[in-house]
Amino acid sequence: MTLGLAPKQGDLLCSTVAYCEGRVPADSIYGVLHRECFSLFPDEMFADLFTDVGRRSVPPMIVAVVMVLQRIEGCSDREAVDRFAFDARWKYAAGGLDFDYPGFVHTVLVDMRARLAASKRPDRIFEVTLQAARKAGLVGRKRVLDSTPLYDAVATMDTVTLVRSGTRGVFKAAGTDLGAELRAVIGRDDDYAAAGKPVCDYDDPVARKVLVDALAKDALGLLGVLDGRGLDEAVTQAGKLLATLVGQDLDEGADGVFRIARRVAKDAGDLHRGPPNPARAQDRRPWLRWLQGLMPISALSLQCRASSNAA
Repeated sequence: MTLGLAPKQGDLLCSTVAYCEGRVPADSIYGVLHRECFSLFPDEMFADLFTDVGRRSVPPMIVAVVMVLQRIEGCSDREAVDRFAFDARWKYAAGGLDFDYPGFVHTVLVDMRARLAASKRPDRIFEVTLQAARKAGLVGRKRVLDSTPLYDAVATMDTVTLVRSGTRGVFKAAGTDLGAELRAVIGRDDDYAAAGKPVCDYDDPVARKVLVDALAKDALGLLGVLDGRGLDEAVTQAGKLLATLVGQDLDEGADGVFRIARRVAKDAGDLHRGPPNPARAQDRRPWLRWLQGLMPISALSLQCRASSNAA
């Protein structure tokens, strides 16, 4: 399969640009990706994934934009390609494609994840969006940075949404019988069925603190139920993802309350120093064993990969 190239000039009469400009906020993720997608995800950045012979691929820039939006909106592969086909904002985000620009099948996303996983830079799509955010200590926080709207758009997909999404992923992979057992340890009044940010008064620091702690304890309850069991691949991957999210983005205080981790890039990888050490009290917890063997990888990119199991 050879490298496909995204069109840089559309049909003035059927382009999504004229329709979306003025309707889609410029500082939304759709507006930011529309302006920056060609510089963030140039097709040439993925040239090593393809050969010099064969049919043309779906342009990798378009696939990368779909993968980013898929993660942000919590879509399965099939849902993501449907939104690309029918939601004008998704085509607008992918460089202002025409309304009738052809869609593609969901297996294109599966194939791209497989090609990336086998490459020397498996996380390249998210490196460009998260590297600067990590250097600024933005992961797990919500900040307004007028000079870097893309990093703000990614950062506002904050910790509580990520952790809740990871919990939803475990339930989705678990099936009926195991799911019922897992639900028995959930403390929040939440069925974890619908995607999205948990309901909370985010202007109230006490409410935020209670929400973060409750989400963390629900997540750890699930991992405690799964620990030590023989699980299928989908549940195992969902469990690893949830363990990564809890360990990377949350810290437990001496009072036993979980809070958003205030760490910057130099210590963001501390979680992955090596396998748990039983000599350390914090490493004797069963859920930390889920982290053994994980490579340093952003939670965002890991979920994007794992989503193929839940599609």
